[in-house]
Amino acid sequence: MKNNTLIFKDLYQTKYETSLIYQTELFDKLVENKLAANPKNIPHHLVFCEHFPVFTLGKSGKMDNLLLSTLELKQKNIDFFQTNRGGDITFHGLGQLTIYPIFDLEKLNISLREYIFKLEKFIIQFIQKYDLKGERIENQAGVWIEKNKKICAIGVKSSRMITMHGLGFNINTDLSYFDFINPCGFEDKYVCSIASETNKNIDFEQIKKEILVDFLDFFGLDLI
Repeated sequence: MKNNTLIFKDLYQTKYETSLIYQTELFDKLVENKLAANPKNIPHHLVFCEHFPVFTLGKSGKMDNLLLSTLELKQKNIDFFQTNRGGDITFHGLGQLTIYPIFDLEKLNISLREYIFKLEKFIIQFIQKYDLKGERIENQAGVWIEKNKKICAIGVKSSRMITMHGLGFNINTDLSYFDFINPCGFEDKYVCSIASETNKNIDFEQIKKEILVDFLDFFGLDLI
């Protein structure tokens, strides 16, 4: 049965571990419901947050792409987590909007590949408001500016067509943290933000509201 309703939660500024526990609980409940003899028609979930500085490494990532030692991470007060999402290493921090859709793709009638494509398309359309032209790179999930600057990283886990993890969208992000990694495994590409590309400090709370409205409309979902 199709269900286009969604529960939204903003965790605001939070440690990565806190948000991981939160979204994992939601994810597990949706998967368990999917496997039940008489599954309930329950809503999707969408979580927004800003993380305190953390590097996360995807299941296909390489530790060599982290350029700091454990001691240096501690000295700089940066957390590190190995995760079960796709992709390599990335950074999450304040000024970046991290978006975690816990969606049932079966109810949305799309495949995992189509879902990632739609996430990319959403960001590409959204940043047009700031006169920015986003692009894809074949076989590299995310959205790029001028083919060599990533403005939004995408890493997803899926089980039984239920998703978790999602997008790291750079709004006012301190990009200096990316100097300590090979972002997404690349040594010859860079990271950018809306602020760095427009030379303007973005109203973070306002842009969150705009993203939420546009995201719901893009996926045809209604808040409950």
